[in-house]
Amino acid sequence: MSTTTLYKQQLGSGIYTIPDVSYLLGIPKYKVRRYINEYWNERLGKKFFNETYSWSLDNKIKAVNFYTLIELYTCFHLQELGVTPKEILKSRTAMVKDLKIPYPFASDKILSDGKKIWFEFKDSIVKADGTKQTDFVEFIRKFAGKIEFNSNKIAEKFWPAGKQSDVVINPHNQFGQPILNGTNINAEVIFSMYESGEPIEAIGILYDLTKKQVNDAISFYKKPAA
Repeated sequence: MSTTTLYKQQLGSGIYTIPDVSYLLGIPKYKVRRYINEYWNERLGKKFFNETYSWSLDNKIKAVNFYTLIELYTCFHLQELGVTPKEILKSRTAMVKDLKIPYPFASDKILSDGKKIWFEFKDSIVKADGTKQTDFVEFIRKFAGKIEFNSNKIAEKFWPAGKQSDVVINPHNQFGQPILNGTNINAEVIFSMYESGEPIEAIGILYDLTKKQVNDAISFYKKPAA
């Protein structure tokens, strides 16, 4: 069994279609599709494991797990910092080899200075291009601003609207769909009730939620005015 298959469809690993990834990360669907197909599946998955990072639902809908969702978030964030796709793929490959983890971009070991990708390796800051050259500079961790890591330094929760919001993604709850923090309540269900005309106060009483939790769910799904 390949490294990716070990994580791909396990219970509690989350299920995210391309539209899901697009909405959660605020990235156009064509970009998500391109990265999954061209980079994560072809250049990384098939090249190294003879496997893909995505799988099909009902033989037609492509989906990825929680770790790939976080890796894509990290990847898009790095691009915003000016790191090229070529550098991203090269660095991720080095990290897989040296750190021996299947999803290095879902780990808190990754850093970036906007030019290169770096990772923590044996208590040192090492340039992730295979050269192992240590360089002591002040690094930033902006990519981790929405991620909570477990004791193994692997992503376990993701706040798509930021940690100030009660909307959180936990792959162990509701198949990884957005829920309200501290509950197992699907945030979209709360929004649907609001859309159907239910008052915020009534929704809060029915589900034993605070007004902030209800409003956070509504804000997350409510489309901004044109």
